[in-house]
Amino acid sequence: MQQFYNLADTWVVGKFIGSGALAAVGSSYTLMTFLTSVVIGLCLGSSTFFSVAYGKKDWDALRRGIFMSFIMTGIITAVVVTVVFVFLDGILVLMNVPSEIFSDMRTYLACILTGFAAVFIYNYFSNLLRGIGNSVVPLVFLAVSVVLNIFLDLYFVLVLKKGIWGAAVATVISQYISGIGIAVYFIAAYPRYRLTKKDLVWKKDDLKSILSLSGFTSLQQSVMNFGILAVQGIVNSFGTVVMAAFAVAVKIDTIAYMPVQDFGNAFSVFVAQNFGAGKKDRIRTGIRQSALSVVIFCALVSAIVFVFARQFMGIFVDSADTEVIAAGVSYLRIEGVFYIGIGILFMLYGYYRAVSRPEMSVILTVISLGTRVLLAYLLSGIEFIGVTGIWLSIPIGWFLADAFGILAGIRKKL
Repeated sequence: MQQFYNLADTWVVGKFIGSGALAAVGSSYTLMTFLTSVVIGLCLGSSTFFSVAYGKKDWDALRRGIFMSFIMTGIITAVVVTVVFVFLDGILVLMNVPSEIFSDMRTYLACILTGFAAVFIYNYFSNLLRGIGNSVVPLVFLAVSVVLNIFLDLYFVLVLKKGIWGAAVATVISQYISGIGIAVYFIAAYPRYRLTKKDLVWKKDDLKSILSLSGFTSLQQSVMNFGILAVQGIVNSFGTVVMAAFAVAVKIDTIAYMPVQDFGNAFSVFVAQNFGAGKKDRIRTGIRQSALSVVIFCALVSAIVFVFARQFMGIFVDSADTEVIAAGVSYLRIEGVFYIGIGILFMLYGYYRAVSRPEMSVILTVISLGTRVLLAYLLSGIEFIGVTGIWLSIPIGWFLADAFGILAGIRKKL
């Protein structure tokens, strides 16, 4: 659901404005994902702290954690967004954005950045709710916001003729509705966790735990998406056609394996709660059942993406843009076959975060993304391989990280 914000923008501009606007909005996705990953990483780390405190039934620690993590994450979000806004032109130059779409991409990003406070608020409270066992309400607020975003996209672009700027405004409005709405819900529905004066303290041990979990998780998320951003720069060097194809294919790709990423996050909450409660046998049982579920899900999704790659591309790209569709199909059929690799990697991220070893998630990400970026540069530079080398580098990185993570877990007997 969360991916539908940018996905709706991509669909509207691709169908009703043109391939240039599609490339601009689509290429903005990687930068926005990188920025969002900083916030999501901090919120995921805090969620692990909440889950462990919830498993221990330590309500005082949970409330102190809410206070400390909210202030800390809010300040970091404000600083990151301010820095990106000030240096936006330079960032776009570093991304090799072609001159013909530079202005459109800058307009879209400048507007989207104004909605980052809402991104922080929504992700903070949704992860807080999941940490205490409520995964339904965050989905409800997000679903309402996504549907509203689609209607607003169509209204601003087709009726008001506001182009790319209109698509961005629609997204920002929708994000604030979901963010403010879920915050009000939490405060009203959970009086036990409302902060009092005695909770507004910076307890050293709790702060150290939150900083460790949030810091490493945010670093892991940031490194992962910085690597993707680096790959975007290589893709951009191949021109507007490949940029547009990659922009659409990545959206399809993300939707395909997004459920298994959140499965990994849910698995992390499960492990963290049982880790806090000291139920190691239940953790081992959960690992076996989760691994089986991930493998089955990924195999099924891989088959669907491979068979229907062309039809999926056709949803977002006009049938006359045959080069864009062909390039996107190539990406999906090469990379999409190996979703099992990313599925297992998300499980490993969640597991190590839950058992208070978040540094392992960073190591796995460096292995995965380091391999991807290095091979993307090397293989794409070989004339007879070209852009296909970028697509091949992605699953290779996944499986190398998987092998390291599994072997490390076996050695530590965790």
